[in-house]
Amino acid sequence: MRIRAAIAALALLFPGVALAQEVVEAPLPPPDWLSDIVTRPHANVATSAAPQEITVMPLGQVRLDAVGLLPFATTGLPPDLWADSSPETLARLFRSQPPQGLPAMLAFTRTLSVAELDPPRDASVEADLFLARLDFLLTRGALAPARALMERAGPSDPRIFRRWFDVSLLTGQSDRACAAMRANPDIAPTFPARIFCLARSGDWPAAALSLGTGEALGYITAEEADLIARFLDPELFEGEPPLAPEPNMTPLNYQMRIALGERPHATALPLAFAHADLANIAGWRAQLDAAERLMRAGAIEPEEWLAIYTARTPAASGGVWDRVAALQAFDAALLAGDPAAVAERLPRVWAAMEEAELEVAFAAIYAERLLRLPLTGEAALLARRVGLLSPLYETVAQNAVAQDDEETRLFQIAQGQVPGSVPTGADAVTAAVLTAFADTAPPERFTRLLTLERNGEALLRAARTLTGGVADTDDMADALRLFRALGLEDTARRAALQLMILDRG
Repeated sequence: MRIRAAIAALALLFPGVALAQEVVEAPLPPPDWLSDIVTRPHANVATSAAPQEITVMPLGQVRLDAVGLLPFATTGLPPDLWADSSPETLARLFRSQPPQGLPAMLAFTRTLSVAELDPPRDASVEADLFLARLDFLLTRGALAPARALMERAGPSDPRIFRRWFDVSLLTGQSDRACAAMRANPDIAPTFPARIFCLARSGDWPAAALSLGTGEALGYITAEEADLIARFLDPELFEGEPPLAPEPNMTPLNYQMRIALGERPHATALPLAFAHADLANIAGWRAQLDAAERLMRAGAIEPEEWLAIYTARTPAASGGVWDRVAALQAFDAALLAGDPAAVAERLPRVWAAMEEAELEVAFAAIYAERLLRLPLTGEAALLARRVGLLSPLYETVAQNAVAQDDEETRLFQIAQGQVPGSVPTGADAVTAAVLTAFADTAPPERFTRLLTLERNGEALLRAARTLTGGVADTDDMADALRLFRALGLEDTARRAALQLMILDRG
């Protein structure tokens, strides 16, 4: 009640700030790399002159915008988090989230995207918000939760099936995708998708006939026809130069090129394509690059990244090989329980993790075991830094004695305490964090949204500000204050610690 009263008062005192939240931005499209695998009428052509049909939904029917993976009890988020927001605005905010950035914000927005929440009250049956949540996950390369979300909803809707089909292709489940397409009468595949699935099932004559028919009817472009013809009969093109690079690669074309032995470099493709390089067939170097990219985006679990990092012994040096060697040497010392070896190798592996921006993943895996060792001096200080970036951050702050002013401030933030005044000469990020934790009142820039109980929308805006980690410091402070004002203390503390410890400038 106190927060709501404070918000209302701020709305009266700062109406201009409140109205600033109402700026309307253009909607953002889905990812442009999705395969065009389902036929549908052109969006700008009317299919009937009759009046628009009114959609009637049976009572109790589950709406797509309400579908999620994590229940209220798990996330701690109120069910009506965005009930009063416009679904179009929420969809745009999801699609405009940066694909990489501050790990605490990557984790928070991912939780939002898969949370079970009541749909906006004025949401249409078009499920704009559900599709935007899917596109958010796909852009981040988080294919596992995206697939689980689609399968929870049921991929019979052509818009959902299109995304589910591509996720299946990128995760090595092409046969399952084709079987689902054949079994679903509501899905009308395009000629390229139909040909691909016919070939996957071994019906090469039907695939070749479909290629000829599609070309004759103008449903297959010359570039598509060239790729498909090579895919169907690569021996006919022996000695021919390889296909020209595609400026807009799709998962369907990507899979056909892989089958031809012309695997494109995934590092130049959208993040979702990196999953195809996690397979052993891609080679260890490709797996390492893919795992690092996906880990930076929070798209895979730290254990999956570690498994790839420790799968073999590096036979080269430089770049990722040096990072792998440093981590493996540290891992061996930690497994041996040798404090001297750990103290010697910790600075090197930490520098390697900083280079790859994988510090938080490293902390999630190693912090607990590292903090058990009797380290001293600089090694102990660095171990505590690692601990502050892990889920054990509050325990570290409670059980250790700060050795300098900077560590004192970090421990205060980790415990949610009000820090002292901003020290002279403090950098802008430190000043922003200390300012945010010194004032728990709702920030003025979010006053109108909170007054209208559009809290979810406010959180998405704040997350977008913090994810990059280099925002205007006033905006940064207000975003942190918003999380604290709405009771998301753990998220605020993690974000603040990461901003102060990680070098993302």
